Amino acid sequence: MSLIGLPVTILGAGVAGLALARALALRGASVTVLEQADAIREVGAGLQISPNGAVVLRALGLDLDRISTRAEAVELRDGFDNSRVLRLDLARLRPDMGWHFLHRADLIDLLAQGAREAGVDIRLLTRIDRVDLSGDRPKAITAQGLGIEAHLLIGADGLHSPARAALTGIVAPFFTHQVAWRALLPASADEPNVAEVHMGPGRHLVSYPLRGGSLRNIVAVEERRRWVEEGWSLRDDPMELRLAFESFSPRVRGWLDQVTDVWLWGLFRHPVARRWHAILPQGAAAILGDAAHPTLPFLAQGANMALEDAWVLADCLASSETPAAGLVAYQALRAPRTARIVEAANASARAYHLSGGARSLAHLGLRLGGMVAPGMALKRYDWIYRHDVTA
Repeated sequence: MSLIGLPVTILGAGVAGLALARALALRGASVTVLEQADAIREVGAGLQISPNGAVVLRALGLDLDRISTRAEAVELRDGFDNSRVLRLDLARLRPDMGWHFLHRADLIDLLAQGAREAGVDIRLLTRIDRVDLSGDRPKAITAQGLGIEAHLLIGADGLHSPARAALTGIVAPFFTHQVAWRALLPASADEPNVAEVHMGPGRHLVSYPLRGGSLRNIVAVEERRRWVEEGWSLRDDPMELRLAFESFSPRVRGWLDQVTDVWLWGLFRHPVARRWHAILPQGAAAILGDAAHPTLPFLAQGANMALEDAWVLADCLASSETPAAGLVAYQALRAPRTARIVEAANASARAYHLSGGARSLAHLGLRLGGMVAPGMALKRYDWIYRHDVTA
């Protein structure tokens, strides 16, 4: 069906919402994005865009290379002595593909600019408390009690999505007994463009350069029994982070000694939503990104899945006879893949956190595998990275 003039209301101006807004607007839809913040911005955090996400940004006509650093490799290292366990040489093994390090704020800026250039209306300071799907059309209820009716309402509103709650009800998440710190620190531009994973019993730390090597991104994960609030807004004492990794190598401790500002969040597992859309007498609603399939960060696929969702949803709507048929096709295409990625991310943390004999055996296996078949570990995830939703 033609999307020209189709009114679409998107909740949330994050990666999923802004990418979808541009994708729909480029196809002629009349798109409005409602965002609760007073500005389109994202505070300090790095992210990785893998090839499956990069193809979407390029298909949307956005210049990813301008805002990112191309990754040369991923290295798994022993957290205690910094010895290399395995190197995934991305530039050599996959020269036709690209992995990118970038600041989340730079990606949000790129997407917001792209959405506005495509004619999207972004409305700030609009907090949505709940979504009502009981009438003929979906309705978003603001914090002030104003009801905003929509022809097509899309929830790109994250972990605590009112749109998801309206579709599936509220399901309590499961605390994984893992917490994560994130921090940014100044860096030397002569460091290689490598993502390092430093592994230890019950904990690991990931680091990679941002903005041409001027910054270093840190994400550190520790297993613990104490519950920590879900979300990104809990500040912590940098000393807590240092103590958690005090047995790690001087390289890691040197980074953490420079940390002055750190954020802590609890890692929770959420089920992939069983229902991604609703068809009403005179309208429809759907969800994407974290609202549909929140994932743990261990495969760095949150933003990439959001980009894939945005392209597939826009494409399904444009290539189907009715919005209802488009939404059915969208869920059928996306739900199995995202569920598989979420499960793979769940398993990755266990592999990083081994201890005792299991750890020694696993590291030996990785070292031998890297010498005998250096591309085998990377090939294991080709089903993620070589997937091209734009093809």
